Amino acid sequence: MKRLIYILTAALFLSVALVVLRPVPIVAESEALTTSGIVTYVFEGGVKDVVLRIKDSPRTYYINRGLEAGLDIKELKEKLIGEEVTIKYPQYWTPLDWNEKVKHLSKLEHRGEVIFNELR
Repeated sequence: MKRLIYILTAALFLSVALVVLRPVPIVAESEALTTSGIVTYVFEGGVKDVVLRIKDSPRTYYINRGLEAGLDIKELKEKLIGEEVTIKYPQYWTPLDWNEKVKHLSKLEHRGEVIFNELR
């Protein structure tokens, strides 16, 4: 009986770990959700992530390892704060963000210029 409990506990732990730790999907542009708005805040968060806040939006958007991809926080602040941008991101849910307040940013556009893109 103890062995069965250990096996079930391990299976439950593995299932939860797989759901929590699965990577953010890289989707085709046609599958991405789109939003736009005025950038109010740009900062570094996490491990070399670029984080954006949009006016009147409850969400925060981040570019995973954006600084490693060649983006510069100072340049982004000068270029984007107070400006309208278009953001594309995948439909994705994780228990770590159960209320969907933080979204992985897959494409960032400003005045027709693509600032960042990882879409297929």
